[in-house]
Amino acid sequence: MSERSCASETAFRTASGPVRGKEAGDGVVAVLGVPYAAPPFGVRRFREPQPVPAWDGVRDCTAFGPVAPQSAELPGAPVWRPGDEDVLTVNVWTPQPEAGAGLPVFFWIHGGANTFGSSAQPDFDGAALARTGLVVVSCNFRVGFEGYGHAPGFPHNRGLLDQAAALRWTRENIAAFGGDPANVTAAGHSSGGSAVVCLMAMEQTRGLFRRAVAHSVPHVLYAVPVAAAVTARIAAEAGVAPTAEGLLSVPPEKLVAVSDKVAARCATDPVTPIHAYAPVIFQPVVDGEVLPTDPLSALASGTARDIDLLVCHTVEEQWFPHAVGAVREVTTEAGLAEFAEALGLPAPLVDGYADLMPEAPVLDRYLALFGDAQFGEYTTRLAEHHAHGGGRAHLARFARRREGARPWHTADIPFAFGNLHVKGADFLIGGAPDDHDRALSRRMLGAWADFAATGDPGWPAVTADETPVKSWARPGDQLVHDDKSGRRALWQDVHYGVLHPRQAPAGHAPHGLSGA
Repeated sequence: MSERSCASETAFRTASGPVRGKEAGDGVVAVLGVPYAAPPFGVRRFREPQPVPAWDGVRDCTAFGPVAPQSAELPGAPVWRPGDEDVLTVNVWTPQPEAGAGLPVFFWIHGGANTFGSSAQPDFDGAALARTGLVVVSCNFRVGFEGYGHAPGFPHNRGLLDQAAALRWTRENIAAFGGDPANVTAAGHSSGGSAVVCLMAMEQTRGLFRRAVAHSVPHVLYAVPVAAAVTARIAAEAGVAPTAEGLLSVPPEKLVAVSDKVAARCATDPVTPIHAYAPVIFQPVVDGEVLPTDPLSALASGTARDIDLLVCHTVEEQWFPHAVGAVREVTTEAGLAEFAEALGLPAPLVDGYADLMPEAPVLDRYLALFGDAQFGEYTTRLAEHHAHGGGRAHLARFARRREGARPWHTADIPFAFGNLHVKGADFLIGGAPDDHDRALSRRMLGAWADFAATGDPGWPAVTADETPVKSWARPGDQLVHDDKSGRRALWQDVHYGVLHPRQAPAGHAPHGLSGA
């Protein structure tokens, strides 16, 4: 139940105790930094998330909780400091803070290469989405080694387990905030999108959400030996044995620092060939336990057929990582050939991009190939495999262009959240928004809200025979049908698998596609 006098004095009763938030404008109340699990340090370090102790009195929840251990300093977001331990928290934005209102719930998982990021980033503010009639939830979870590192004797994919725990918190508590626990949409972008499709494949999350939104889903999944190889390098850099005892002896701040060093060294000494081009060293691990299989296989098998899926990718994904120095630059034909060999891309595919982009410099062809391999083709296949497995799937592509702005990785998120004016958005979207941008944002915001409420974003679903695609653009959108000719046809013989140690090209399979 909720106890209400005015918005800023609303107290919401959770299973652990009452919490109070603050006004976020236009009737929306934001309740920030609510613990959903106990601090994952000390005796709880590297373990599954544990229940949060109850508290007495009304807890003030008017500020975001601490971020998980990381070195990143992102615009407008908190910075992690050694000693910050209460990192497993959720935030709720509700437009109707009355228990039992039964509003659809939109649960957001941030991106950040499984290494950095938090729910407190300004572009993830949920107030605009809440004004459409949703209860919006976002969460912090363990990233980097704490969340995804291989620690012998402890579970893999602790970041995913944290997200599952936050979803359980949502099921158990969201009715007090006006949400419907039976109508939850799990959503994420980039590594957060990867998390969403991994959660669809996991046994622990059955029944926790009925819909899923995944933007710019990167393809890379580790076999256990790859995760162990990463740990061996980190342990060596830290001067400890790659054992539970050795790793537990390394403080979180040192583990962050040595992990950054190992990632930086991948440019010249990669763990696997793909790490030379995108040195993201923490990824979901297909361990047969927490993550029983890869998401493509899970969706194709019908494991998640009861979950509606909406996926989207941008049409120039890799230009953003290149702009911020997160991927290797390739500018020669010889370098492009080496890149294709590292990913196991067949020669006809590379030649096909040269035919499709005859005037483009090598760098542009490389970024197009890398972006489609890592994000575009994989995200598209998720929708198609889900449809083939008996599920309902919708596909969109973000193609908005204007002078000085590319439809690159992450550019779509401020539009979909309705946060075009927040700190940092100008870099993502290429300057201040204009009227066409604001109209596009309203359309994308509405599609998310409609999908979360009903499962229908406003355009036809993918079928076994057709792949209709919503193309988000300005001044207006288009509905196109992907006939698998042209660029798509070049990918028909490329297989997406799980990354194994020092995997060489085999069967024209891009086994090591890294994500942000």
